[in-house]
Amino acid sequence: MAKQLISGLESGQTANYVLLCGEPERVPKISSLLDDSEEVCRVREYTVHKGRLSDTYVTVASTGIGGPSTAILIEELANLGAHTFVRIGSSGGIADGLEKGDFVVATGAIRVDGTSRSYAMPEYPALADYEVVAALVDSATRADRSFQVGIGLSVDGFYSENKLINEGKIAPMTQSGYMPSFMVDRLQDFKMMKAKNIEMENGTLFTMCSLFGLRAGAICTVSDVVPWRPTESTLDFDQNMMDCIGVGVDAMRTLIAWDRSIGPGVHWCPSLL
Repeated sequence: MAKQLISGLESGQTANYVLLCGEPERVPKISSLLDDSEEVCRVREYTVHKGRLSDTYVTVASTGIGGPSTAILIEELANLGAHTFVRIGSSGGIADGLEKGDFVVATGAIRVDGTSRSYAMPEYPALADYEVVAALVDSATRADRSFQVGIGLSVDGFYSENKLINEGKIAPMTQSGYMPSFMVDRLQDFKMMKAKNIEMENGTLFTMCSLFGLRAGAICTVSDVVPWRPTESTLDFDQNMMDCIGVGVDAMRTLIAWDRSIGPGVHWCPSLL
């Protein structure tokens, strides 16, 4: 493949299996769990490493924040042969029972973003691949982590979509308290729809990978609960994120093992164990 337009990545620099994160600073933390990892790209919000996991080459790459930059990277990695994506991210917990430090394995995303709509009409579902979901659930279970599984809310506006509790009432996080009427009950509506968490990339990732015939899934830690409010619980975020990274990397190891054992074009199912 030719040199990619935005990242500058070329054939041989990337792998079929990709571990994604938002922050460029998280890439070396993920690649520290791989063998013989090295940096191959550092452009704009994209830091890309390549290493080996179970003797299989794996790419680790940052998307930056939100759909537009995520879409560019997915396009360019897919151009270079990537077929499996596992996103390891942070999010705000919406569902009852989710606490700081818990994980959410996404089965899909409510698409409240603009980028995915540039690829497909709003009615098109943003679904995670069931094999990736199964691998993530298996990994989180074996790690004895507290986690929930379900759909999340994928947005563009961090400040406009998030809310906080102020004097016992829902209040906006936007500058000067801007909140039009249609936003007042919006977060509660999504909670009633059983949204587990709120983040900014899954809607784009899942939509694009479904359209392109690729596998994608995501696990996000709950770095805060939404609406944001004072809480007595504290969180060592760096350690919590490393724990989440460990689950994501282990899930990718499982996917590689499944692919080796059942061969190309065969869908994994429990009876194959």
